[in-house]
Amino acid sequence: MKSETSKKSLKSFKRFGIFAALPLAVFALVLIVPFLRGIFLTFTNWDGFEFDSFVGLDNYVLSVQDEAFWSAMTMTFGYVIASLILVNLVGFGLALLVTIPMRAANVYRTFFFVPNLIGGVILGLIWQFIFGEALPSISKAFSLPIFNDNWLLSPTTAFWAMVIVTVWQMGGYMMIIYVTGLMSIEKDVLEAAIIDGASALRTLLSIKIPLMASAFTISMFLTIRNSFMAYDLNLALTGGGPYRTTELISLHVFKEAFGFGNFATGQSQAVMMFLVIAAAALTQVVLSKRAEVQR
Repeated sequence: MKSETSKKSLKSFKRFGIFAALPLAVFALVLIVPFLRGIFLTFTNWDGFEFDSFVGLDNYVLSVQDEAFWSAMTMTFGYVIASLILVNLVGFGLALLVTIPMRAANVYRTFFFVPNLIGGVILGLIWQFIFGEALPSISKAFSLPIFNDNWLLSPTTAFWAMVIVTVWQMGGYMMIIYVTGLMSIEKDVLEAAIIDGASALRTLLSIKIPLMASAFTISMFLTIRNSFMAYDLNLALTGGGPYRTTELISLHVFKEAFGFGNFATGQSQAVMMFLVIAAAALTQVVLSKRAEVQR
């Protein structure tokens, strides 16, 4: 019996080696090793090519003392919160809309999902034209003062312009997740609610939303991650302007390293950004999972 058990264990180990060893090696080589090396370089005077001394926590001290870093972090938190709320509200609203029995429902789903397929840089250039040329022209033609000026030239409106474009891009993707959650609800449960005389609003609040809590967990996690890591849209739409007032943390780290040549400081800020994103994402997942259990 022991020999048979050992043979089975050996076969399982060989299978693991054949099918999993190579992907794990590639994963470690491409992600784990560069990540650990990046952390190591934050304790040196790395200039982008080499280092000749260790500086301890000096790079982290400089990062903490950098006002532009905290300004970008504050802007990022505001952007993440606004995107988290609006993207999921729009995504859930669209999911409710396209799950209503109607003709061409799949066409509408495709139409709402298409913006997610457009790259961030192209998206930024398209909306630069919309905010800079199209909307002001429409505003003048129809006497709509809200769009008289280019939104990208004012810090406040430029921030909301980024949020609008983010919602327009990500709303359709979250819609697909919510559609899956809505379709997974048993029809018997909904029919029982109708028989009991529950209104559409009561059915939504007391049955549909609690039963698709996992869809909310996934959607909020993806929104937080994508919003914290937003770079290409920020670069193409505003470039951090005007006067670096809409500079999100990813763009700030890039400029710190490649714009100003402070590679070691930029790397330390990237590590700090990673810790903040990881903490925010884990907190959201834990709270959402607790809510799922309570329900």
